[in-house]
Amino acid sequence: MSLGKRKREQQGLWVATSDLPPSPGHPFYARLNKLLDEAGFDDWAETRCAPYYAEGQGRPSIPPGVYFRMLLIGYFEGLDSQRGIAWRCHDSRSLQSFLGYALTEETPDHSTLTVIRQRLPLEVHEDVFTFVLTIAAFRKLLKGKSVAVDSTLIEADAAMKSIVRRDTGDDWKAYLRTLMAEEGLDDPTDEDLRKFDRKRADKKVSNAEWMSPTDPDARIAKMKDGRTHLAYKTEHAVDLQSDLVLAAGVHPADAADTATLGETLVQAQVQIMLAGSDAEIRDAVADKGYHSTDNLTQCEARGVRTYIPERETPKGRKWVDKPASHQRAVYNNRRRVRGVRGRRLGRLRSEYVERSFAHTCETGGARRSRLRGLEDVTKRYLICVAGRNLGVIMRALFGMGKPRTLQPAGGDSLALFWIRIRASIRLPGSFGDLLARRPQARAFSVLTTLARPMDPVRRETPVAA
Repeated sequence: MSLGKRKREQQGLWVATSDLPPSPGHPFYARLNKLLDEAGFDDWAETRCAPYYAEGQGRPSIPPGVYFRMLLIGYFEGLDSQRGIAWRCHDSRSLQSFLGYALTEETPDHSTLTVIRQRLPLEVHEDVFTFVLTIAAFRKLLKGKSVAVDSTLIEADAAMKSIVRRDTGDDWKAYLRTLMAEEGLDDPTDEDLRKFDRKRADKKVSNAEWMSPTDPDARIAKMKDGRTHLAYKTEHAVDLQSDLVLAAGVHPADAADTATLGETLVQAQVQIMLAGSDAEIRDAVADKGYHSTDNLTQCEARGVRTYIPERETPKGRKWVDKPASHQRAVYNNRRRVRGVRGRRLGRLRSEYVERSFAHTCETGGARRSRLRGLEDVTKRYLICVAGRNLGVIMRALFGMGKPRTLQPAGGDSLALFWIRIRASIRLPGSFGDLLARRPQARAFSVLTTLARPMDPVRRETPVAA
């Protein structure tokens, strides 16, 4: 074989489409398209979005199914901006095939995504989220009995340097000049402002006094890494049996967890009903930030058992001038949390909810929002969580939950791959006896454990003794 050299001359400008090599496609997106086609997603989306378009007037827009598919690509490829999504779709022929575009057709631009997002209301995006849960209910994956709730912060598309006073509209420098004028220092330079600001003792900012002019819905919050940033709060309600996110709400970052728990549980129950399931939420699991007497009392009145740890208080609770129902709800919750089942549900909450945030925010590209306004941020985030639920369904049905994971050859599931390995080796004797005697069998057990897909309900992989 001779050495090949890169051609440095410009190639011909005209190339026949028949001369282009065919795209092998992507097994994950091919399976996902098949799943959406079987559910009738495109026909449903066109019918649902038809009232927001003029009939027989103007140029036809891109199909709604293409718009929502591009947002799903943003989650599966970990892209946080519409420009990145549009470029990725234009650059990849497998994604063009997933969108239904031929080689000679141009994929939609990022500005088209903005126009369609502004045209379609929030209710349509919520219906797409419900449609994915309907697929899970049809496939017998949705359970909805035990629900875990937790929240995290996502960065807003606004900078702390741009905040202004709510009362006067002054920015940070104008505010410092006012403070220096009160101390008798007039006409300061920028260097004087920096020195004065550095020596001040109280430099805290509050949402009651400051706001962002570019994103008024964003709130000042302290992120997990210690930085102070303008942010939003997202809250998940996760099914502990199926790992599906039943509700995903976006709230202002200064909204307390105790104030949003009831709304999230109601939204999760409504989504279960709209998905066509008759399941009812019986268990609500959360961390100590959600503990409040009102929440416990309301959940007990609705027949929901709570598993919420209490905050550590130096003194015991005083039940003076409190109804007996409040004391009963708190004591019942305390007893359940200390039980065996309460500790097990607490461990599942830490695993399932944190994993949903890791998939959606870290690898799904939703940790930093590139949109402004609570409504637009909610639209994009709902579709990201819907993509995460599609990944759970795909993992349960086909053994692959994301396009960048190990893809089974020929479209076979990992379960068939494991069966083929066992059939090809054919170890003699009892499998348990071989594990105790032969190191080859132990290595084989590790291989089959890694190749075996996890149970979509229990999420536990057996480990050889």
